[in-house]
Amino acid sequence: MADSEKRFSKNILGKTVVSKTGKRFGEVGDIVFESSTGELIHVVLKNVTPFTDRMDLEKSKDGEILIPFSAVMALGDFVVVAEEDIV
Repeated sequence: MADSEKRFSKNILGKTVVSKTGKRFGEVGDIVFESSTGELIHVVLKNVTPFTDRMDLEKSKDGEILIPFSAVMALGDFVVVAEEDIV
């Protein structure tokens, strides 16, 4: 990733997570990463929508909904995810 593409996690926290078709999942509450490599593993959702609650998504041991970071397609005003990559 080029320097111009780097993002700081604090700039991502609180952003709305949507699918590429515009379905709202919730907001970024936290990011899980591998500390030894820096690899981003999951986006932890907060303020999840009823749509998201009905989906059978992976959850943390604390019951937080997790979105695999590999499903993230774009970061900007929103965090856009590929819905087919998370179900």
